[in-house]
Amino acid sequence: MDKILEAVVMSSYPNNVKQGLVRRVIEASKQPMDSEQCWSMLELCTKLYLVGDTKYKREIGKEVLEVYGHYHPEEFEEFFNVRFLLSLLQEGYGPLGKRSHYVLDYIQLGLQFVLESPSANSIFSLLRIEVLRKVCERPGPKQCAKISKLLSQHPQCIPTGKHQVLFCQQLIRCIGQFQCVSEGEEDIMEFLEHVNKVSGLLQRIWRTQTSAILPSLKELFTIISSTEEQEAPSNALASVVQFVPLELMDGVIRNLTNDDSISDVQMMMAIGRMIDWVSWPLGKNIDKWIIALLKGLAAVKKFSILIEVTLSKIEKVFSKLLYPIVREGALSVLQYMLLSFQHSHEAFHLLLPHIPRLVASLKKEDSNSATSSLEQLAELIHCMFFRFSGFPDLYEPVLEAIKALPIPNEDRIKHLLGQNAWTSQKNELACFYPRLASKSETGKIGLINLGNTCYMNSIIQSLFMASDFRHSVLNLTEGNSQPLMTKLQWLFAFLEHSQRPAISPESFLSASWPPWFTPGAQQDCSEYLKYLLDRLHEEEKTGKRIYQKLKESSLMSQAVEHHYLNKTLIEKMFGGKMMTKIRCLKCLNVSSREEAFTDLSLAFPPPDRHIHGPGSASVLPVEEIGPQFIEPPENPNQIMGSPWVRRKPPVSGDLPAQPVPVETLGFQEAGEPSDPLSRDAVGAESTKDPILASGEQVSAPKDSRSVPDLINYFLSPERLTAENKYHCEKCASLQDAEKVAELTEGPHYLILTLLRFSFDPRTMKRKKILDNVSIPVVLKLPVLVSSEENEDVWRHRKGRGGPGSSFVSVVYDLCSVVVHSGISSESGHYYCYSRECTDAVPHGQLRDGAPKPASDKQLDFEIQWYLFNDTRVSFSSFESVSNVTSFFPKDTAYVLFYRQRPGTQSCLLHEAAAEAGHLHGEPSLNKDLMEAISKDNILYLQEQEKEARNRAAYISALPKSPLWWRDFDRDKDDDSSSGGCSPAAGGGGSGSFHGLVF
Repeated sequence: MDKILEAVVMSSYPNNVKQGLVRRVIEASKQPMDSEQCWSMLELCTKLYLVGDTKYKREIGKEVLEVYGHYHPEEFEEFFNVRFLLSLLQEGYGPLGKRSHYVLDYIQLGLQFVLESPSANSIFSLLRIEVLRKVCERPGPKQCAKISKLLSQHPQCIPTGKHQVLFCQQLIRCIGQFQCVSEGEEDIMEFLEHVNKVSGLLQRIWRTQTSAILPSLKELFTIISSTEEQEAPSNALASVVQFVPLELMDGVIRNLTNDDSISDVQMMMAIGRMIDWVSWPLGKNIDKWIIALLKGLAAVKKFSILIEVTLSKIEKVFSKLLYPIVREGALSVLQYMLLSFQHSHEAFHLLLPHIPRLVASLKKEDSNSATSSLEQLAELIHCMFFRFSGFPDLYEPVLEAIKALPIPNEDRIKHLLGQNAWTSQKNELACFYPRLASKSETGKIGLINLGNTCYMNSIIQSLFMASDFRHSVLNLTEGNSQPLMTKLQWLFAFLEHSQRPAISPESFLSASWPPWFTPGAQQDCSEYLKYLLDRLHEEEKTGKRIYQKLKESSLMSQAVEHHYLNKTLIEKMFGGKMMTKIRCLKCLNVSSREEAFTDLSLAFPPPDRHIHGPGSASVLPVEEIGPQFIEPPENPNQIMGSPWVRRKPPVSGDLPAQPVPVETLGFQEAGEPSDPLSRDAVGAESTKDPILASGEQVSAPKDSRSVPDLINYFLSPERLTAENKYHCEKCASLQDAEKVAELTEGPHYLILTLLRFSFDPRTMKRKKILDNVSIPVVLKLPVLVSSEENEDVWRHRKGRGGPGSSFVSVVYDLCSVVVHSGISSESGHYYCYSRECTDAVPHGQLRDGAPKPASDKQLDFEIQWYLFNDTRVSFSSFESVSNVTSFFPKDTAYVLFYRQRPGTQSCLLHEAAAEAGHLHGEPSLNKDLMEAISKDNILYLQEQEKEARNRAAYISALPKSPLWWRDFDRDKDDDSSSGGCSPAAGGGGSGSFHGLVF
């Protein structure tokens, strides 16, 4: 039968006659036949499909192959074997020098008939290796598109693991070499289709494996930043960026701009090539990435790069406004380039010769896109006139071109200039350019970084956003005896009422500076916070008392009132108490000591410690959280391997404790484990295990930890044995013992420090534990209360338990998260997420005497989150807080601030403390402070007005001076050309389209 088919195909009969004969052969092929005959037919059809010299022959080969795949599956599977496919992929098919270009199409055709066969897995394994080898050979766009089509239809063939990351990187390398050799429009459209298929495969891989995104972006940056390439990489690389999630943008840009290994030349090359991408017609979000990188460079003061790139690329960006398909992105980039380049008129003046022709071309186009772009362009030009006045001769033709377009008001101009200026993030140019900056759209004010002082800025903003503490500080009236608290009051007042976008905390830094800190070096924000709170506490304690009243209802007992009035503000807001009990396992004697704390330092459990799933209400079994003790072994030499055994009730007259678990309420974003490939080896820091605490390297646990995990570990019983034996006074000797910690008073603001830094004696440096820790937005904490306190609490609230209970479940709401970005405490960057936690109902308005339940408060998710990053303040979300480490493994939560909900333990004290700032609205500042803020706001406005008057002298006179409008009609260019920025611009046709893309 194969001879018949071959004779028919090779004959000179007309195609319609051939088709009839081929039909008969195909029908006969559906009947049973011997294996040898099947192989002959499969060999012939493979030859026709792969090396047939006409499309007709290839179609016949394909049709017959499909018939044999359907009706003779066993023979087809035997023929379509791994060895045959390996030969096709490595050696090709056909005569030397004329190898077939359809091998990948042939494999894709055959795969559909062997998907369920026993050999399928072997074929998939082979293809996973071979497609990686293929892309390493840098095939052209057509072959890459075929590979992408094959893998998109059969994702089992996509390389896995490390090979998948390598595959993505090599595919990006291929895209960087894509070139469209033809200028024909059909060929260009085909080229764009190929590029879309390839970038679409990357998107598919990234969706299922997000850990491949950052290594892929790193490879992309390596390509575009290379200074060794003789030929510039293809603009087709723009198609890769459009599929990168925008939530990764801030972290990626921050890491790029702060990477000391990237030279200025490389960065200049990279941003220059990215700006060229505005001509890529199918890219989405390209303009957002370009602008983000430009802003990132401004933030780190890379002004020489920005100036050079702007001057060399701005005309090219401007020329792309002629093309509707890329106009929107090009205009966004142009707007930022011009509005940020405010120290000199040079960039704007480069465009002056081109503006009239572009305006004429857009008017002639008469489309919605053109009309919108004209209005935005006119607004941009008026901003530049305002900023760089004094060039009437140069501006005259431009004014004539845009005279019929709307003119923005002065406020709008100031807003646009202040919003984008490099000077809003730097000081170097302030001497000859006073800023026209405006406050962040959030209404919050940033803090200027005074040289690696981000650790202080993040702590100050977290304290400021603790609204009860802020109101109390602003309400202070006597400051002579508390100079540091007075400076904090002034700083808070300026953060609350200043008109400036950011203020300098220089005075407060000098007053609160720990003497052992090295100037200009990065410091530990937790260490600074502890020092600051201790200084403020000691200052008030030793000086005159600030609070002399805040007496509450007669229901408050005299003992509680006296206890409260003798507390400092720091104790009222951040102070808690903890009872440490040690029980000798020989004589069963229990010694206890109560200590005050302002923060809890939470060590990480050993990696082999079991972690309960996220659905577990209690992170540890209930009986393991209370103040219970290990039963001593009958044989002292027989030490049990695990301390978690059945316990006896407490002795020495203690009431049996009913423990309350550490719980999370409502929504809790479970953090994903960070990519192990991108995590450096870190030393675990643990106070529970002296071996680990010494800097022993441990691998990160597979499952993500959570804050309740760490708190439960902190509160769990600890066995004191071997070198850590306890000296029992009753036994008068060292004995095995068990130590347990209990919270006896929960602070109004609970500060948790995650002990991420451990000292490595081998490197003599503090390494960082990069484990992801999921953070609950609401936290329940077990607090042990005395009988007297318990009666007082239960008298005013209803809920579980009663006066006989020993534990009270205290609910806390998350209000701030300080994040450390980096791998060492001596380096990196701090920023913080914050929100203002306030009570859901006014004080005293409790329903049936009970606090409003969490469900009614909707867990405070409606409260806006903010991101404070030195001078920059922006809106954020709890989702961003939860996911930051998943996307950026080096950015980890370090210090957490929680606020106690009213109606829980010590509710009377904390409600009284909070009420100071709420009973009478906003706190009234003292006269001197109010005057200082008013004077500074007036000074700031005068600076803006002076700059505006200087720059507006020319523009404000325009409507009054007939000289500016004289003879414009007579001098108007009546050229009939379509306009543009180059001889070919606006000409249309395939040539100009090719010029757009390439």
